[in-house]
Amino acid sequence: MAALKRRWQNAREQQISAITTGELVTHQVDVFCWCNRCCHHTILPAPVLVAQFGPGFPVPEVGARLRCCGCGAKDIATRPHWASPVSSPALAEIGVETPDILVK
Repeated sequence: MAALKRRWQNAREQQISAITTGELVTHQVDVFCWCNRCCHHTILPAPVLVAQFGPGFPVPEVGARLRCCGCGAKDIATRPHWASPVSSPALAEIGVETPDILVK
């Protein structure tokens, strides 16, 4: 039974692919980086990452190539920095109030 589950998980992982740096440039989205040790965080521009790693580089793998400038750790998590839904003009139109800390 374990072999069946492993085959299913491997097939599922092959269907799911991580977003690449080139796709982020297309969507005009940058990369959010978070240090899991000291909680330092920053946003890196996607075009710079495409120039350095190429357009097909998976965004989650970017963290393995980074080092925190706060504590020097290499335990960095990376993900797309999608626009916060609270900063959406559509929400402002219907009167949804947002905390200042969440608005860009």
